[in-house]
Amino acid sequence: MSDFKLKKQDKVKFMPPHFNKDKARKFLMGSKDQQGFVISLIKYVLLIGIGFVYLYPLLYMLSTSLMSIDDLLDASIKWIPSSLYLENYKKASRAMVFWNAFKDSVIIAGLPTLIQVCTCAFIGYGFSRFEFKGKKIMLGILLFSFILPTQVTMMPTYVLFTKFKLIGELNAFNLPALLGQGIKAQIFILIFYQFFKQVPQALIEAAHIDGAGYFKSFFKISLPSAAPAILVVFLFSIVWYWNESYLTQLYIAGLGTGNANKWTSLVVELKNFQDIFAQYNQGNQQQLGNINESIQMAGTMLSIVPLLLMYAFMQKYFVESIDRTGITGE
Repeated sequence: MSDFKLKKQDKVKFMPPHFNKDKARKFLMGSKDQQGFVISLIKYVLLIGIGFVYLYPLLYMLSTSLMSIDDLLDASIKWIPSSLYLENYKKASRAMVFWNAFKDSVIIAGLPTLIQVCTCAFIGYGFSRFEFKGKKIMLGILLFSFILPTQVTMMPTYVLFTKFKLIGELNAFNLPALLGQGIKAQIFILIFYQFFKQVPQALIEAAHIDGAGYFKSFFKISLPSAAPAILVVFLFSIVWYWNESYLTQLYIAGLGTGNANKWTSLVVELKNFQDIFAQYNQGNQQQLGNINESIQMAGTMLSIVPLLLMYAFMQKYFVESIDRTGITGE
């Protein structure tokens, strides 16, 4: 019995002086006021894993685009090239006629985006502030048209645009955007609809008491407060128009438009990059050599660099806008 007491006393004696089970549990599992180490570790592991999945293709593309043909053939070189071989970007930009394609991309994506922001804001405000017969039916049709695949209406739309002589013209994108039928316009209308519903009704009523009409209250009160929603819609819309290669070829820049050389875009040039590269080599005395993976990756980087730069400059405002669009009003 005495030996047992001595062993117990020795065990207590040799425990760390500041060890506390409650503090250890609070540190690992957290409490109401503080997040635990285990939960934080799980979150960071998930975020790093998801970030790696998204960043891996971009890093691989950037690394490969800077490799020479010798680096591509060298099995010992995986990620870091022996030297920064910028000639790939020069060859890709010449084949794609980069600056001309970039100018056309800005026009093709920018004009319908600006029109769509204005139109969707106006339609969303009407749905949020006015009650009229058939409103729920129209909202249901709006949701149904968003769910409906684009491929279903693609050919009938092409026939309609052909009759109105819109094929090969920018109005093939601008006119639907003006009528609230642009690319993904339905979700943008719903974003404005939800945001304008959060604007306090008391502000609108006070403006009406002061003599402001519906249009004035929209332009002076509701629209200025919708800056977060406008920024979100603008960024999403320009990205979708920028990356849309199939509809751009079908309606504006394709061979069947009759104006195949009038308009183009970076994604269209990238989609046909191999054929464009071969045609450039045949039609120019200063040939670019044989195409390889590095040149293809350089062309891909050139097509997404404008969007990456735009997001880098507007990331702060974009995140703030996403947060503010969730603020509840009266």
